[in-house]
Amino acid sequence: MDKKKLSERDICTKFITPSLKRAGWDIKQQIREEVTLTEGKIYVRGNGGQARKNAS
Repeated sequence: MDKKKLSERDICTKFITPSLKRAGWDIKQQIREEVTLTEGKIYVRGNGGQARKNAS
């Protein structure tokens, strides 16, 4: 299997999630996937950042 041809989602499904399960993690309680942190973009300047909502 050529891992370079796999998507990020494929890598998670085939390698990361099974490893977390083997390590004893409770998948339903300890892991969240595809979580939206903010509406819009996050702008980073130096050591700080600012989230701005989409202008629709």
